[in-house]
Amino acid sequence: MRKLLLFFIFFTSTFFAQVKLLSWNVENLGSSKSPSDLLYIVSILKDYDVVALQEVVAGDGGVQAVAKLADELNRKGSKWDYVVSDPTSSSAYKTERYAFLWKTSKVKKVGEAWLEKKYHLEIDREPYYCTFDFKGKQFTIANFHAITKSKQPETEIKYFKFLPEQYPKLNLLFVGDFNCPQSHTVFNPLKKMGYDCVFVSQKTSLKKECSNEECLASEFDNIWYNSSKLTVRNPNRVFHFFSNPFIYIPSPNSQNSLIT
Repeated sequence: MRKLLLFFIFFTSTFFAQVKLLSWNVENLGSSKSPSDLLYIVSILKDYDVVALQEVVAGDGGVQAVAKLADELNRKGSKWDYVVSDPTSSSAYKTERYAFLWKTSKVKKVGEAWLEKKYHLEIDREPYYCTFDFKGKQFTIANFHAITKSKQPETEIKYFKFLPEQYPKLNLLFVGDFNCPQSHTVFNPLKKMGYDCVFVSQKTSLKKECSNEECLASEFDNIWYNSSKLTVRNPNRVFHFFSNPFIYIPSPNSQNSLIT
């Protein structure tokens, strides 16, 4: 279990002052996860309203593992639904699926979820979109897992600047594992469009081994949102799991005020 948790990380944000969003790179979610692993994951997910998962395996057991999570969540007092993407269009070695899970009493799914089509060749693991409705307000989450840092993820993230114009009627949030810090210039076009990120100067990825009690590696995971359309509570709030029970490490500049 310690090996499993060593690589698990998720971050959370509250928007519309009421909907709690969780994004989690679950690292190879599939048949390799034991029943106890899945139950532990459920113990975390149950406290959120919308969940975006990255690294659901394209092959053995990925879809089934998400279905098991939903089944266990439905035993916790709230009704949950889920949707899983087709495999991304990347090579067989890199392809994966994305998934969304949500509390049906909190939000409603609008239409069908879809993988990005226009830039699926330029973006190795193209984003997976899903639109939700909360009391008449709609938002669309673009779930994303970039190529590794050594492969220069900025070469595919640069296409994100075209997505707000491609979907002008959608209230887009870009969430996931970008393998690239928010300070990189590739995000400047989004910033100029009014997009802010939830995490600033906050390391989110985990080292394989802690060194001198330092277990955090890089500023790779984030949530980007249009600040003219959304308000976010509790920015820079990150949870890291090094062992069981989990350890919560707040950001040095964590705060409880609204971002406006």
